[in-house]
Amino acid sequence: MEFSEGNNQSLVNEFVLIGFSKRPDLCVFLCLLFLSIYLTSLLGNSGIIFIVLSNIQFHTPMYFFISNLSFIDLVYSSDIVPKMLAGLIFDQRSISYVGCAIQLFVFCALGSTECILFAVMAYDRYVAICNPLNYNLIMEKRTCLGLVSGTYTVGILHSIIETCFTFHLSFCASNVLYHFACDFPPLLSISCTDTTINEIVLFIFSSSVTVPSIALILMSYVSISIAIQRITAKEGRQKAFSTCASHITAVTLLYTTVLYVYLSPKSSSSRDNVNMATVFYTVVLPMLNPMIYSLRNKDIKTALKALSQGKCYHILLRWGG
Repeated sequence: MEFSEGNNQSLVNEFVLIGFSKRPDLCVFLCLLFLSIYLTSLLGNSGIIFIVLSNIQFHTPMYFFISNLSFIDLVYSSDIVPKMLAGLIFDQRSISYVGCAIQLFVFCALGSTECILFAVMAYDRYVAICNPLNYNLIMEKRTCLGLVSGTYTVGILHSIIETCFTFHLSFCASNVLYHFACDFPPLLSISCTDTTINEIVLFIFSSSVTVPSIALILMSYVSISIAIQRITAKEGRQKAFSTCASHITAVTLLYTTVLYVYLSPKSSSSRDNVNMATVFYTVVLPMLNPMIYSLRNKDIKTALKALSQGKCYHILLRWGG
């Protein structure tokens, strides 16, 4: 454990991540599991981004938001999984002070952005179903770009504030994080200074991101449910519900695990459960999102099938030439 002397106290230069070290007998299994999940996530999210960019039929607000979700998941999982695999394969569990700060910043920024983006996607579905005649006018290109830019801006600003507050603390008692990644709860737990202000700031700013997002999602889907009940044709109701089912599934999976992680009691007995829940929304969910949005979408399934059969070769030639 490396320390540097300053202000009559020892400050850590690196942290040690020991999230999965309690079961060395499972290292090979966990390594193969997480590697397969990560590769599937890379393939699925990259495939959706490629399909949306390369096919003009997907140049619509809904698919624009889905492609941004895939981009977030792609970078999100890449921020966490490679370091996790390095710890499992090479037993490299240490991460530098700066590396931990960068990982936490990306982790928080993209996590916050994804939460807000889900709210934007819910609003998009609300306009499409409840105000279809004015959909193209309301969700024009400039509006969509502004909404997505706003989500990234809020996510990045939120992460800057939270990361700066966290790494303004002194870590002199220990450098061991009982987690597989740099996250706020384990970092606050090993600080040798008072973390009351940090916990208040974390609660206020996290709530300012999640509460309005959840409220907008709920209001959107209450209005959507009312609108769907007014549709007389059975096929019309099924089509309207189908366009929302994927989004509802993804939102439910994300928010239930995130709220569980950050609302769980701070005790060693709940630590393992929290770690597993964190694994789900940082590693597994980025893999599931492409499946969720493609399995219930005939257009994406057709495009993915064409891509797997090499029918997009002409697109690659067009891009290259």
